[in-house]
Formats: sequence, C-alpha cells, structure tokens
Amino acid sequence: MKRLRESVTFKFREKASLFLTELHPASDAVARAAALSSVRKRDYDATHHCSAWREGLPVTAFGSDDDGEPSGTAGSPMLKVLEGEEITDILVLCVRWYGGTKLGTGGLVRAYTDGVQGAVAEGERLGFFEEARILIEGSIEAPQEMAHLPFTVLRCFKNVEILGQDYDAAISKLAFRLPPEDCPNLEKAWRERSRGGIIKWNTNE
Repeated sequence: MKRLRESVTFKFREKASLFLTELHPASDAVARAAALSSVRKRDYDATHHCSAWREGLPVTAFGSDDDGEPSGTAGSPMLKVLEGEEITDILVLCVRWYGGTKLGTGGLVRAYTDGVQGAVAEGERLGFFEEARILIEGSIEAPQEMAHLPFTVLRCFKNVEILGQDYDAAISKLAFRLPPEDCPNLEKAWRERSRGGIIKWNTNE
C-alpha cells in the first residue's frame, strides 16, 4: 500500500477532447471536498469533473463519480486503477473539455483509465509516493524502578515508533506502535524480560 505526498497533474488529448488528470493527497471527506471545489472553480468551463477516491489503512471507504459521463465509463475505471496500484488516502480528478468528437463508451473507459495511469506514472517518476504501513498501537506498563526496561525491549524492533511516556506515582506507561507481524515476538520478548508482563493493544473495538 502507498500514499501520495504531493499533488500530481497529467494532461493529454484524445480525439479533440482535452483531459487533465490530477492526484491529490486526501485522507478524509473534508480534504476531498476542498480539492474538488477548488478544481471546479478553477476549471469552471470544463464539460466534466469526474473523480474517484480511497481512504484508510487498511482501506475502509472508497467511491467514484462519473459527473455526467455514461454510467461506469469514468469514475469506476479511475477507481480500478487506484485499487490496482494499491494507493490509499487519495483523490483523483479527471477534468474533460469535450472537443466535439464522441469517444464511445469503450473510448471513454480507455481515456479515463489512461489519464489516471499517466498521473500515477508521473507521481512515481517524481518520487511523490511513499509506503503506507499498517501499524498497531500498544502500551507497556512497568513500575517506576523498571521504567527503562520497555525501551530496552522495544529497541530490538527496528520498525517500532515510540509515541510517548506517562508517569503516575508508581507506574510508567510507554505508548508505541509497530507492524502487526512484529506483535507476537514483542509479546514474547516482553513476557520473558518482565517475567510475565503483558502488552495492552489498542484495537479500536
């Protein structure tokens, strides 16, 4: 899975119609609405403003809009490219200025597919994509006199990210996150080093 760090544009012509495809980082509905509104205002004279999007890690929501093109000829093909490329937290917009020559349903599907593929290739060329890893959050509690021990254990896992440490009168609590495949080994290591200690996982359930 990957995410886009910066916006990308890709422009081409197909039988007199001009297509402008844009990829925008967008992790929620607010970001998507802002990007779409901005493009609609800027390219107010365009014939269509078609879109597709995916959100979440793992992906929890997605959608598309043909914006007046024949059903299934624009938004759906655009979304399929995003799915095939395994991109998340993204909005793709394809703006079309009709040039007077009809493309037919097959031609439209190819054009909107080519537009997104071209924009993705441009983003790859520019290095605008980054790996989007699934991370599980957890916490380890230890007596104050053993507050150093969680750090010692976590340092053995190269993909761990420390989120913060809290204290009360007797307990130190260290929050962190790491890839799910490392969780069993971390649980085993902590259990052995702490002599039976457990890790609390935040599963959002």
